[in-house]
Amino acid sequence: MIAFLTLDSLSAATPDRRTLFENLTLSVGAERVGLVGRNGSGKSTLLRIAAGEIEPMAGSVARGGNMGVLVQDWADALAVSEVLGATDMLARCARILRGEGSEDDLAEADWTLEPRIEAALAETGLAGLALDRVMGSLSGGERTRVAIARLLLDAPDLLLLDEPTNNLDADGRAAIGALVAGWRGGVLVASHDRKLLEAMDRIVEVTPVGVHIFGGGWSAFAEARDAARARACEELDRASGAMRGAERAAQERRERKDRRDKAGRAFAAAGSAPKILLGRQAERAENSGGRDSRLAERLAGDAAARLEAARPPPAVRPGGCRARRYSRRAPPAARAISSA
Repeated sequence: MIAFLTLDSLSAATPDRRTLFENLTLSVGAERVGLVGRNGSGKSTLLRIAAGEIEPMAGSVARGGNMGVLVQDWADALAVSEVLGATDMLARCARILRGEGSEDDLAEADWTLEPRIEAALAETGLAGLALDRVMGSLSGGERTRVAIARLLLDAPDLLLLDEPTNNLDADGRAAIGALVAGWRGGVLVASHDRKLLEAMDRIVEVTPVGVHIFGGGWSAFAEARDAARARACEELDRASGAMRGAERAAQERRERKDRRDKAGRAFAAAGSAPKILLGRQAERAENSGGRDSRLAERLAGDAAARLEAARPPPAVRPGGCRARRYSRRAPPAARAISSA
């Protein structure tokens, strides 16, 4: 499949330097790809980078075709012909038909434009719409369909759609759904509309730690995401259990050492053993305590590493899966033994 868009190792951040995503790699061809993620995760930024409106912090963008952006916020005073980008060319053709055309008019006239406009409006359910109608006189659904007709005229290889069904009536949402379902090129759409996302060939979840790509539409994505959450929870539970076990073992070793030390002090206070023997016992106790301390630190460190590795990224961390938080500097069991 030919890639209309290739994003390689992209990184982006907000103006205040908050990281949106890092090392994002994605290719889009003649397919429908949905971008999902929390608000503020960088979906709109990613689309703007794809369109060439802004540059990424790092990485490269290769475009193997023309990009088309669905614009929906047209001014009310604009005529339909202006939104379609056809006003000047239609006027040129009209001058020629009246016998008033210049040499430039004759050289540059596009006589295919008018029938293409008629076909685009008919395809979007607006057959017969007067081109001098202003956008403010149209319903929300009709305005959306005019914007779609503009895309049909431009015929880009890849459509870039940013929350296209937001604030639309049922007619407008249906028009967007038909556009996405019937587009023969590629579609990259950021949306929270599950019905629209169900028509996707792939879902790309954008997170601060990278992207997660799932085959199929919304239902397949939700199923795979929930399975990943369940696996992450299970591993987190196992790692948390290992951490608690290491803590208990460390505490038991410390308590045994405390008991031995106490017994040794009592034995020394009784004065019933030679000083050289007491010194050797103290030395053995210190060596044993040191070995216990190092063993406890190693066990606790291993458990803490497992716990950290098991923590799912924010994108897949379920609300009901909780684990105790430990410092990255040293696990509590290791600190407790070290201070004994």
